[in-house]
This record gives sequence, structure tokens and C-alpha cells, in this order.
Amino acid sequence: MMSDIEIAQRAKIEPIKKIAENLGIAEDDIEYYGKYKAKISENLMNKIKDKPDGKLILVTAVNPTPAGEGKTTTTIGLGQALHKLGKKVVLALREPSLGPVFGIKGGAAGGGYSQVIPMEDINLHFTGDMHAITAANNLLCALLDNHIQQGNELRIDQRRVFIRRCLDINDRSLRNVVVGLGGKVNGVPREDGFIITVASEVMAILCLATDINDLKKRLGDILIAYTLENKPIFSKDLKAQGAMAALLKDAFKPNLVQTIENTPVIMHGGPFANIAHGCNSVRATSLALKLADYCVTEAGFGSDLGAEKFFDIKCRASNLKPDAVIIVATVRALKYNGGAKLDNLKSEDIPALKAGIANLGAHIENMQKYGLPVIVAINKFATDTANEIDFIKSYCREKNVEFALSDVFANGGAGGLELAEVLCKTLEEKTSNFKPIYSLEAPIKEKVKILAGEIYHAGNVNFTDTASKSIKEIESLGKSQLPICIAKTQYSFSDNKDLLGNPRDFTLTVRDVKISNGAGFIVVFTGDIMTMPGLPKAPAANHVDIDENGVISGLF
Repeated sequence: MMSDIEIAQRAKIEPIKKIAENLGIAEDDIEYYGKYKAKISENLMNKIKDKPDGKLILVTAVNPTPAGEGKTTTTIGLGQALHKLGKKVVLALREPSLGPVFGIKGGAAGGGYSQVIPMEDINLHFTGDMHAITAANNLLCALLDNHIQQGNELRIDQRRVFIRRCLDINDRSLRNVVVGLGGKVNGVPREDGFIITVASEVMAILCLATDINDLKKRLGDILIAYTLENKPIFSKDLKAQGAMAALLKDAFKPNLVQTIENTPVIMHGGPFANIAHGCNSVRATSLALKLADYCVTEAGFGSDLGAEKFFDIKCRASNLKPDAVIIVATVRALKYNGGAKLDNLKSEDIPALKAGIANLGAHIENMQKYGLPVIVAINKFATDTANEIDFIKSYCREKNVEFALSDVFANGGAGGLELAEVLCKTLEEKTSNFKPIYSLEAPIKEKVKILAGEIYHAGNVNFTDTASKSIKEIESLGKSQLPICIAKTQYSFSDNKDLLGNPRDFTLTVRDVKISNGAGFIVVFTGDIMTMPGLPKAPAANHVDIDENGVISGLF
């Protein structure tokens, strides 16, 4: 059996010029990054802004196992299947972070015969977007420390600095550091730390901004610190937004690539859904909707994280109106949620499946609350048995929800035809009545309680003193009307990663709250969620190599 990277390297890849031509994009409207990657120019976005939108389909999932459940693979396979049916489709995906690539999950460009290529480029440096975001963020940090060093005219309280440096690698040793320890000429000592690039506010801003002017405004609005007199200091107070935007000039343009079956993909931005809003850029999704009759996109982790933030943050910010939502479910994830151990997920276990199927039910219930048609995609793994798959199908019938078996990992677009046909039929027969789950006018604590009750099924929310103090500060800034971005574990509806299945009536503990003023949302931290992950005992990086001919191996 070939590995993902071997399958990708043997695929027939078309010049990106041809992929663009098939979408009606002129050569003058793309900027080449080699033969198989391109940036889409601002000119094209202006040319087609008045075209009608196609259908917007979101792909989300149940709570996953640590290795993930093939949500991106299913998204890609569905796009390839729609292409096979003769539909004009564009996929809108996130860019992989080097954190998971070298950590536990490995590559994030799909898998098997449903991948985006060139997968080695995409999983590593791609077009340099992550590096540009890292540089822009760290420039702001450098300007802040330099201001303090050069006399601190703004009277910044170095004990109340919120902006942190970032790096797109999992490195737990950098979570908390002290800078400026080299004597008087090398900076004022203060506590600092690193977050992973995809958790940075700059990443969120790039994904939510609509144009360069909006980008600059948002960058200038980043709350970076408070003064000794307790007054807020923003990035614009350091005159940082212009230089930051200049660093992001090319990164702000969406990337055009293709799948193994030459289906067009716009891949742009990559925030995590457990510590950020988890969706690709507004520009990528909006562009895909103008270029095709169907835009298939995905949001990170389970629907309690990525989908909720897609609906309540991204759709609000961009006036997007989704037409349907697909929930990816796997036999192994549902068994895991039913108590089966990771080492036993390959063996048939109907009792564990019965115990864990309520997790799928909770995700279905949650997505229906948004007024959307819901489809369950049963993502097939080679170890699944007929009895297990039939059990999930029967459950979906009982829930009166549409479903389809998806085998896109093994068979590419052909393995997604059933799902594509069910989707097309659903879009023809059912209408979306999309609405967010809470009002922006509600107080901050009330919005958190609505999410905790309606989406996580918690019985109570406990706000620590630290969290309550932070909320009062945000309210004093006049920013309480912003949407909520809850940072929590992806493995559970709760804030406890070990509370699997369908927990109810637990207490959700909010330990801190932070405003991402430029991005335009309020981050609520729960449990022990980290904004700088660590590497596992056996990192995926240990398997990555390159030979004397420049051929990369070990990405999966």
C-alpha cells in the first residue's frame, strides 16, 4: 500500500495556468509561485465582486480521536465527486500549520486519493504565508520592546503586555520566557512567551479582513498593552500597522492549487479551531463562491468548535450564508467516544459504538439549531465492519437525517459520488434558514452561557475571578458586543478532554478572557488549553526525510 506522499507524487498534476483557465481566470490575474502554485491577484477579486454566489457547503465533524477523522480528506473527496458529476466546484481550505505536520497528526492536505497537491509544498513552506504572518506579529513585538527601551513615552506597563511572539512549530519550552536579560543595551527585562503562529491575532485578522484597508485598520486595532495609568495601548499607537500590512501584502492574496483529480482549490489561512476561529480566509471563501456553483469548505475539529465559530464569527463578519452542513463521522471516533481504547479501535465493537453514537446525535442536534439542512458523511476506514456501518446508518434513519457512505480516501472522487448526490438532492429539496445561535447585543457572560448550554450542553458556567476581571476591562473598552471565540479541548464537548461521548450538565470553567480587538472577537479560555502546543514523545518529524534527488518522504 502506497503512503499519502507516494500517491501524491505519482498523481498527474496540471500546470496551475490550466487550472486557472478552467475557472475562467486569465493569466494576468494570477501570480505564479512555480509551475503548480499561484496567488490570485486583487484585480480578479475586483472584477468578479458583483457576480452571484454559488452554494456554500460547510464540512465539519464529530469529536475526533487524536489522529483526526478525515474531515479535510472528505471535503476534498466531495469536491472531486461533484467535479465528476459535472458540477462547477471550488474547494476553500485552510493551509496546514507546521505544528501538526511535525507533531501528531502529520500533513493536513488530505489523504489517500483525496489530496491537494503539491502536498510536500503545501505541508511545508507553501507560498510563505505562515512566515509572513510570523514576521508581522514579531515585528509588532519588537516595536513594543524597542519603545520601552527607548524611553517608554507611552508609559507602557511592562507587566501588562498582551501581545506575544509567535512561531509555527510546537515548542513547549517557549511558552513562558523572559526577554531583555542582556544588560542595559539589550532591552528592558520582562516576562514574555510564544504562541503558535496559527493562534496569533495576526492570523485571525488575515483570515477575516476583506481588503487591504480593512487589514490595516484591524492590525492597528490590536490591543497590545495597558499604560501605568490603566489606559489601553493599540498597535496603531506604535505606528505598526503600515509595516505589518506591507509584510502581509503577498500573504493576503489567496493561493490557487488543485486536488489529485485536478479540482481547483483556493487554500488560504490556517487558524486552529481549538484556540482560534478555525476557518480559512473570508477572501478565499468569497472568491470560491464567485468562481463556482458550489463552494465546499471546512472548519477545524468537531462542530462544537470549528462549525460554531464558522457560523457565529466568520459568517457574521462576512455576511456569508451557508446552504448546508455535512458532519463527518467515523466508526472509530464514535467507538472512542463510547469508551474504546485507541489500541482497540480496529476491532469490531458494537457496544462501544452504541455508547458513543450519542456524540453524533449531539452534533446533529447542534447543527440543526442553526437552521441548516444536515447530512452525515460516514467516512469509511478499511477496518470498519459492515455491522458497524449499518448501525450508524440505522441511527441516522432514526434521527431522520440524510446520510451517505464516503470512501474517498481509497477511491477519490468516485468514492464520494453517493455523498455528492445526496448533497445535490438536499440542496434542491431543502432551504437554509441560517441564523446565529446568540445575539451580539447580549452581555459577554450571557453569550458564553448560551454557547455552553446550547452547544456544549453544560449545566453551569464558572467564571474565575481572573476571567471576571478581564470581562469588566473589555466592557470598559465598549467592546462587549463582539462575538465569542471559546478556546477549549477538541476531544470533548466539555473543557475536560477525558469527558467523552455526550456529557451533560457539567460545569464549564472559564479561567481567562482576552480581547482580539483587531480580529473582532473575544477569546474565552477554558480548561487547560494551550496556545503553544508541545511535541509528542514520537513526533511525526522523526519520519520526514529528503534524498539526494530532493525527493521528500515521511509526510502523511
